[in-house]
Amino acid sequence: HLFWIYSERKDCVRMGKQIIKAENVSMQFNMATEKIDNIKEYFVKKVKGRISYDTLWALRNVNFQMDAGESVGLVGLNGSGKSTFLKILAGVLEPTEGKVEVAGSVAPLIELGAGFDMDLTARENVWLNGAILGYNRSIMREHYDEIVEFSGLHDFMDTPLKNFSSGMLARLGFSVMTFGTPDLLIVDEVLSVGDFVFKAKCRERIEELRKQGTAILLVSHSVGEVREICSRAVWLEKGVVQMDGSCMEVTEEYIRRGEK
Repeated sequence: HLFWIYSERKDCVRMGKQIIKAENVSMQFNMATEKIDNIKEYFVKKVKGRISYDTLWALRNVNFQMDAGESVGLVGLNGSGKSTFLKILAGVLEPTEGKVEVAGSVAPLIELGAGFDMDLTARENVWLNGAILGYNRSIMREHYDEIVEFSGLHDFMDTPLKNFSSGMLARLGFSVMTFGTPDLLIVDEVLSVGDFVFKAKCRERIEELRKQGTAILLVSHSVGEVREICSRAVWLEKGVVQMDGSCMEVTEEYIRRGEK
């Protein structure tokens, strides 16, 4: 459940203040060059020094800044390093090189169903995630009805999550993560599931948060969605920033390059 972290790193920072500062961030992974079928085989080869790795740089020298109230879209093909960068910002991964500073509270919605116990009911998971997010019971009692109302899952709150569809999981997850006012909301492809009515509600909620000073960092393969929600875009390719600027200019160049 490491993807569902609500981190209080500094005092709350609002409109016009810097929320993210990433300097020369690089991330390296070691990929085994041969298949290992079990733990015993791994340790035998490890002791004998027979495990070899290929080096993969998921990110290379990424520099990125973001202020409170900004809405930024992160675009790029699969494998470009987008999700890795989000996990670094959320505190899930530590960069191999470089420095990242995130001011304020972070609400990362970067994996569908992460932080949920699939054997518990939706009601129980709301309380569970409230605790993970650092809210006490009085706050959760105050906002519980609001969370359920936004999710539209009134008739399913006593149903175990293992019986939920991906769209229902997205509804519940988004509702729990956004009922407060985090300084940074990270959304990774979660809006790609669910019906169009709920997607519209999510976009309205994101805009409300942005107006209150929440910085919005969105990853989506839908250029239209990025253009609708974001005013700025960053294009990653093979872990390297290709372009950072106005949303329309960046996405137009991204599409143009992809058509070649």
